[in-house]
Amino acid sequence: MDYGRVNKLEVFRKLANGVNVAVGVLAQNRQGIYFQYDTHYLNQYHNLSPFNLSFDSSLQLAPVRPHNSLHGAFSDSLPDGWGLLLMDRVFRQVNTLPAQITAMDRLSFVGEGAMGALSYLPISELQNNNVPEQLSIAQLGLQAQAIFDGQTSEVLQALINAGSSGGARPKAQLYLNNHNDLCSTNVRDDSEAFLVKFTSSQLSLGHDEGVCEAAYLTMAKQAEIDVPEWRLLDAPRASGAKQWLAVKRFDVVKNLDGNEGRLHLHSASGLLDADYRMPSLDYEDLIKVSSIICRSPAAGQIMFRRMVFNLFALNQDDHSKNWAFLQQDDGQWQLAPFYDVTFSPSSYSEHATAFCGFGKQPSLKVMQKLAGQANFASWEQAQLVIDDVVEAVQSFTRIANELTINSEVTRLINKQLSSTYLDNKILLQKK
Repeated sequence: MDYGRVNKLEVFRKLANGVNVAVGVLAQNRQGIYFQYDTHYLNQYHNLSPFNLSFDSSLQLAPVRPHNSLHGAFSDSLPDGWGLLLMDRVFRQVNTLPAQITAMDRLSFVGEGAMGALSYLPISELQNNNVPEQLSIAQLGLQAQAIFDGQTSEVLQALINAGSSGGARPKAQLYLNNHNDLCSTNVRDDSEAFLVKFTSSQLSLGHDEGVCEAAYLTMAKQAEIDVPEWRLLDAPRASGAKQWLAVKRFDVVKNLDGNEGRLHLHSASGLLDADYRMPSLDYEDLIKVSSIICRSPAAGQIMFRRMVFNLFALNQDDHSKNWAFLQQDDGQWQLAPFYDVTFSPSSYSEHATAFCGFGKQPSLKVMQKLAGQANFASWEQAQLVIDDVVEAVQSFTRIANELTINSEVTRLINKQLSSTYLDNKILLQKK
């Protein structure tokens, strides 16, 4: 079987009220991929990417790097890791290797299934939406685990339809009912949109991965950080896991009439053309950008609090795709909730996002500089934030026990958190 290659796509945006509006057109030739805004969109709405897209009717050529010849705003619609794995399986079935697939082909395959508010037409003929309305979460999770573990090459169509999200871990975009017993890949009156994260023995924390993330979300909320709603789902015994984590999608708006709306989601990677595959971002940049794009000095302070949490909680997988912004229909930007936050020490014990150039153990002088850029009136005011965060992180063992995380995993994490505290406790010293 062959399929038609894609050289032109219409881009649409779903508004918070559920109405779809035309944004513009993407077109590809030998020079690369161009984008042009729709005139009506220019007159009625707001720029999708204020740093890298001109808000006018000009033809705009995307840079070759770092988004595989796509503009950052549209690159954010593509999955990485797990979603790409599933997509590549489908393309291989029509004798097409990953190297032969263009970014436009991938956007067409994603179609209306991207995170955020953007969608793309025409939808690839390889995308088959003919799946049952109601599905078993257990069946999907077991199949995702089998693929991730290399035990099968077969891919359920329902999993493909639920797979256009970022990150390397097996997961699915699903609508769950209040009883967590049935799910769907399509919106239903009695359900809400979640990202369900499955587990594998091959993950660094094994089958405790999801519960550990739940513990970190609990700690972050205790530290007065905005986190998504979440719930733990009972996993089938055959999976090896006790529970899977489901995180409520913050890009989805459920309206009173049952209509589903969306908020435009833009990662720091796409916004700043920062390659998420390598250290390419600094908290100094994130703090400045947050204050500027959100038009609020408080946004810089919020980013500072999240930075401190990542430092003391040893979340070193803080790359540019793990930071994002949401745009309302009126053009106003806000920080997305704190997501993909968990215990994740890196191979070299350094953060993906640097602290004024330092990958770990930022000095007192560096943190004071970052506090000033985050609009704190004094270092003492910033230290109150650090105190809050450290107190929350020190509650890990209690939270882990409440969530029944494996005792050996809890002990190992707590040992490293204690070591990290000692490495950075100079930040808490008062004058």
